[in-house]
Amino acid sequence: MSDPTGPIVAAVVLVAATVFGLARARRDGRLRDGARGDALQLSSDELGTALGERATLVQFSTALCASCPGTRRLLAEVAARTPGVRHVEIDAEARLDLVRRVEVLRTPTVLVLDRAGRVVRRASGPPTRADVASAVELAMAD
Repeated sequence: MSDPTGPIVAAVVLVAATVFGLARARRDGRLRDGARGDALQLSSDELGTALGERATLVQFSTALCASCPGTRRLLAEVAARTPGVRHVEIDAEARLDLVRRVEVLRTPTVLVLDRAGRVVRRASGPPTRADVASAVELAMAD
């Protein structure tokens, strides 16, 4: 008689991996509320450049990130088309202090800041153009 443990373990691992993959795909790139605990605020000194007059799109990237170039083009285009909005890209490997402070777990991570530098939305993974446009409008309304 054969031991059924192997196929059962394989089935459990397959189901767990599928559930994890579906959950991650559902959240990937979605811009959600930026507040984690106390409201997070970034200054122009921390970013190394001035904040946008109306909003700032902050992108954390790494050299090996496959999605970062596309995200860079998207955010730069939104910033160029929207007066008072600035796009800032930060090398996550060079700015580990800031990565830890804002809890970046993967790249690209995108933060949408209002004019005062408060994080109003954040996304882990590449966001959609519609989500970025909506988040920028929200940031400019504050």
